[in-house]
Amino acid sequence: MKSPRIPVADPVVTERMKVAFDLCEAAEEMMRLSIRRRHPELGEAEVEERIVRWYQHRPGAELGDAPGRPTHRLDHLIERSTP
Repeated sequence: MKSPRIPVADPVVTERMKVAFDLCEAAEEMMRLSIRRRHPELGEAEVEERIVRWYQHRPGAELGDAPGRPTHRLDHLIERSTP
Protein backbone atom coordinates (compact mmCIF):
# COMPACT_ATOMS: atom_id res chain seq x y z
CA MET A 1 0.00 0.00 0.00
CA LYS A 2 1.35 3.39 -0.96
CA SER A 3 1.67 6.02 1.76
CA PRO A 4 -0.35 9.19 1.18
CA ARG A 5 1.66 12.31 0.37
CA ILE A 6 1.47 14.92 3.06
CA PRO A 7 2.14 18.44 1.81
CA VAL A 8 4.79 20.38 3.68
CA ALA A 9 3.60 23.92 4.25
CA ASP A 10 6.81 25.20 5.83
CA PRO A 11 9.14 26.49 3.09
CA VAL A 12 12.15 26.13 5.42
CA VAL A 13 11.49 22.41 5.80
CA THR A 14 11.00 22.06 2.04
CA GLU A 15 14.29 23.83 1.32
CA ARG A 16 16.18 21.75 3.87
CA MET A 17 14.86 18.56 2.33
CA LYS A 18 15.89 19.75 -1.13
CA VAL A 19 19.40 20.45 0.19
CA ALA A 20 19.55 17.01 1.83
CA PHE A 21 18.53 15.27 -1.40
CA ASP A 22 20.99 17.36 -3.42
CA LEU A 23 23.78 16.39 -1.01
CA CYS A 24 22.82 12.73 -1.32
CA GLU A 25 22.94 12.93 -5.11
CA ALA A 26 26.31 14.70 -4.96
CA ALA A 27 27.72 12.05 -2.61
CA GLU A 28 26.54 9.27 -4.91
CA GLU A 29 28.10 10.94 -7.94
CA MET A 30 31.37 11.47 -6.05
CA MET A 31 31.43 7.79 -5.08
CA ARG A 32 30.66 6.77 -8.67
CA LEU A 33 33.55 8.92 -9.94
CA SER A 34 35.86 7.50 -7.26
CA ILE A 35 34.98 3.93 -8.23
CA ARG A 36 35.58 4.68 -11.91
CA ARG A 37 38.91 6.37 -11.14
CA ARG A 38 40.13 3.47 -8.97
CA HIS A 39 38.72 0.75 -11.27
CA PRO A 40 38.65 1.97 -14.88
CA GLU A 41 38.21 -1.62 -16.07
CA LEU A 42 34.70 -1.88 -14.56
CA GLY A 43 31.65 -1.62 -16.76
CA GLU A 44 28.60 0.50 -15.95
CA ALA A 45 26.69 -2.42 -14.39
CA GLU A 46 29.60 -3.24 -12.08
CA VAL A 47 29.92 0.40 -11.02
CA GLU A 48 26.19 0.49 -10.22
CA GLU A 49 26.52 -2.76 -8.25
CA ARG A 50 29.26 -1.15 -6.14
CA ILE A 51 27.07 1.91 -5.57
CA VAL A 52 24.27 -0.34 -4.28
CA ARG A 53 26.75 -2.12 -1.98
CA TRP A 54 27.99 1.26 -0.75
CA TYR A 55 24.45 2.24 0.22
CA GLN A 56 23.92 -1.09 1.93
CA HIS A 57 27.16 -1.13 3.93
CA ARG A 58 28.58 2.17 5.08
CA PRO A 59 31.66 1.78 7.31
CA GLY A 60 31.14 3.72 10.50
CA ALA A 61 27.38 3.99 9.96
CA GLU A 62 26.28 0.37 9.98
CA LEU A 63 23.29 1.18 12.19
CA GLY A 64 22.49 4.49 10.49
CA ASP A 65 23.70 8.04 10.71
CA ALA A 66 22.05 8.96 13.98
CA PRO A 67 21.97 7.58 17.51
CA GLY A 68 19.00 5.47 18.51
CA ARG A 69 17.53 2.05 17.93
CA PRO A 70 18.28 0.32 14.64
CA THR A 71 15.25 -0.01 12.39
CA HIS A 72 14.50 -2.51 9.67
CA ARG A 73 11.38 -0.85 8.28
CA LEU A 74 13.03 -0.11 4.91
CA ASP A 75 14.81 -3.44 4.49
CA HIS A 76 12.26 -4.55 1.91
CA LEU A 77 13.43 -1.72 -0.38
CA ILE A 78 17.05 -2.82 -0.14
CA GLU A 79 16.15 -6.45 -0.79
CA ARG A 80 14.38 -5.50 -4.03
CA SER A 81 17.40 -3.59 -5.33
CA THR A 82 19.88 -6.38 -4.59
CA PRO A 83 20.84 -8.30 -7.76
